[in-house]
Amino acid sequence: MYRRLMEHLTTAVLLLDGELRLRWMNPAAEALLAISLSRLKGQPLPSLIDGEEDIGGLLAKARDEFHPFTQREARLTLTTGEVLTVDYTVSPLGADELLLEVEPRDRLLRISREEALQTRQETIKVLARGLAHEVKNPLGGIRGAAQLLERDLADPGLKEFTRIIIEEVDRLRDLVDSMLGPNRMVRHEPLNIHKVLERVRALLIVEHPAVWIERDYDPSLPELSGDEAQMIQALLNVARNAVEAMTEAGTASPRLRLRTRARRQFTLGAERHRLVCEVAIIDNGPGIPDSLRETLFYPMVSGRAEGSGLGLSIAQSILHQHQGLIECDSVPGHTQFRLLIPLEKRHD
Repeated sequence: MYRRLMEHLTTAVLLLDGELRLRWMNPAAEALLAISLSRLKGQPLPSLIDGEEDIGGLLAKARDEFHPFTQREARLTLTTGEVLTVDYTVSPLGADELLLEVEPRDRLLRISREEALQTRQETIKVLARGLAHEVKNPLGGIRGAAQLLERDLADPGLKEFTRIIIEEVDRLRDLVDSMLGPNRMVRHEPLNIHKVLERVRALLIVEHPAVWIERDYDPSLPELSGDEAQMIQALLNVARNAVEAMTEAGTASPRLRLRTRARRQFTLGAERHRLVCEVAIIDNGPGIPDSLRETLFYPMVSGRAEGSGLGLSIAQSILHQHQGLIECDSVPGHTQFRLLIPLEKRHD
């Protein structure tokens, strides 16, 4: 009966012998480690999981001192290379048995991070709208005054100055509009994400023929519901940003990888989705400076000398309109942007 209870727990439970070899684990542990009990039974756990701390030493200490302990937000690396953030508790059951309970923290940490990101984006959107209103009103007055002045000027040389005023006012107005992101409603139509990626890839090949662009697509992905033109813009903004960063940094053998995967039972913000499309854009460029990590998706923030600071902000805004979001992980030599879009049908 006790084994049946543990088999139905959502917490991963593992039983180790005195030599720290795996005796048994429940289905939640098999799902967490992405491998079956029959494959792992009898193998030393420290050879299957690597941590920032010596997990083998910690387990041996708990066994020898017969003293339970709990480790919070430990980062464990599986044999597959996947890195997990977990809380785990070790409880000695006797001289030759240890009980290990593992609770994944990645989902909760992701929810907190994504809720904070969405809150910041909404705050930025409100500020940008207020700024646009305050800036565009006087710009309209300046433009109108310049047009009236131009009609009263007889000297063509002086009219050249009024045309400059009008052109610069129009440029500032367009810049303010760009800060607000897409200004039309999203059309939700059946959309093949690989068709969008192929369009983006073709454009980048023309613009940057020196960059090797690799495709790694999951052909089983179903169509999603979205706006093709806006999705092309979002993906192109992210991919072009990566390519231009590599070009400016003089990256040797610049490579860009376009990857698609399906993620099941995935949480975006506070909502759990049955199926999510993940589009990863991965480059081998210089990476993103730590000083820009928290403000990366803010408008007018850029790590490149020639960057406008609007590309990523607009891309994030488009993803939000599709109930998705963009995540980023970066170290020198490996930067990955993940665009996550729900695949469920919308019910408007």
